[in-house]
Amino acid sequence: FQMLAVFLLLFPADARAESSRTASLLVEAETGRVLFSENATEKRYPASLTKMMTLYLVFDALEKGEIQMDQLLTVSKKAAGQPRSRMGLKENSTISVENAVFAMISRSANDAAVVIAEAMAGSEAQFADKMTRVARELGMKNTRFKNASGLHNKDQVTTAQDMAILSKALIQHFPKYYKLFSVRGFRYGRRYYGNHNLVARYYKGGDGLKTGYVDASGYHVVGS
Repeated sequence: FQMLAVFLLLFPADARAESSRTASLLVEAETGRVLFSENATEKRYPASLTKMMTLYLVFDALEKGEIQMDQLLTVSKKAAGQPRSRMGLKENSTISVENAVFAMISRSANDAAVVIAEAMAGSEAQFADKMTRVARELGMKNTRFKNASGLHNKDQVTTAQDMAILSKALIQHFPKYYKLFSVRGFRYGRRYYGNHNLVARYYKGGDGLKTGYVDASGYHVVGS
């Protein structure tokens, strides 16, 4: 059985909540059987776990033929100005969909996430609205997205349970693309960028999924 482990650490999204600082969930991906759960329905800031939904929408668009892996996307001023983690993309330069995907998976690149969002929806805000709509369709009842990257926004929240739902959807709906989460790194330009998700790089049998961190939330990891 494939196991999904979701750990959302540190601060609750509602600072008044009297709860443990750790939210976690361990489930069997195939059956949905819960093996361990702690505060799994309490809201947390998703940080860069947000990019899992950004990638879900990318994979869906690829499946439908709406975008292509080798398609070049233009970097806007907003995208180029995103804070770390980022690829350092320059305004008016281009990046392929494929490299943007690897940049989000391996480097959690905020600039690549904004490039994708603007290309697919016209603006990051419109893309975030679609992210929330799809989250509801998947059954993620306690998740709301406000951007494509996971940079902190007090109104952007999720739960360990909802992240497990999203993880399972990525595995089941896009098996061809899901395997990209286990990439050890990728080459872009003259540099090689190693995957900073240590589960994917070093844990035997680990094949993803995503890490995240912002000051307001602390460290997160979704592993499979």
